[in-house]
Amino acid sequence: MHVQPHPRPVIGVTTQTLQAIDNIPANLPHSWVMNERYVSALAAVGAAPVLIPLLSDDDVLRAVFDSLDGVFIPGGVDMDPATYGCKKDSLCGTIDIPRDRVELLFAKWAVAEGKPVFGVCRGMQVLNVAAGGTLHQDTTAYFPNAIKHDYFPTAGFARDYLAHDAAVAPGTRLHAMVGADSIRINSMHHQGVDRLGSGLIVSATASDGLIEALEGGGDAYVVGVQWHPEMLIDSDPAARALFRTFVEAAGSDSRVPAFR
Repeated sequence: MHVQPHPRPVIGVTTQTLQAIDNIPANLPHSWVMNERYVSALAAVGAAPVLIPLLSDDDVLRAVFDSLDGVFIPGGVDMDPATYGCKKDSLCGTIDIPRDRVELLFAKWAVAEGKPVFGVCRGMQVLNVAAGGTLHQDTTAYFPNAIKHDYFPTAGFARDYLAHDAAVAPGTRLHAMVGADSIRINSMHHQGVDRLGSGLIVSATASDGLIEALEGGGDAYVVGVQWHPEMLIDSDPAARALFRTFVEAAGSDSRVPAFR
């Protein structure tokens, strides 16, 4: 009997170790968690989101990956600098090594096989590292003439606070999505892309030149943004377009490797 495919593309959302989050009581059970806003944003534009466990068994992870139509990599704690060949300095924050491993694995699989992948904030940085790029462990300290990027909720800023503009590069996938040369974005990060990964192109920058979005140069859907569109999806058509086009790509039958 022929079974019709489910109309909602299945999107895997990577998780984070609960104990890697600051100020979590040590006596709680070891758990994997993720911010509900990402899942709700994906569901709102037609996806069937599922959470990806941070297991150490690659056979199980591969089975999970094969069941997905797309991979979403959300924001979170800092990446371990060892993932891009650097030593961790005092300005690098909390890290989550199991999360780094699983996200890099899924990002590389997705890119190699043309499965759509979308990264937000830390997720964009994961895509860059998966492609061989590096990060600034702190933009204020290491990026020349950096503007303020760390508008964290812990410092009293709302998650939907529009902090600054980002210039969108003409001719990019991002430009086609947002339909503008500049967009106003929220900003909740202290790390950023240093050396761009192989096969990636810059699709948006802040006024200080820091990369705010990147994408793959081929036909496959590989997109990363440094801001948090999940917090703007209800009010900003550009934010909604980011999620909608990703889910539409995941629902397509075409699969081409991102980098050749």
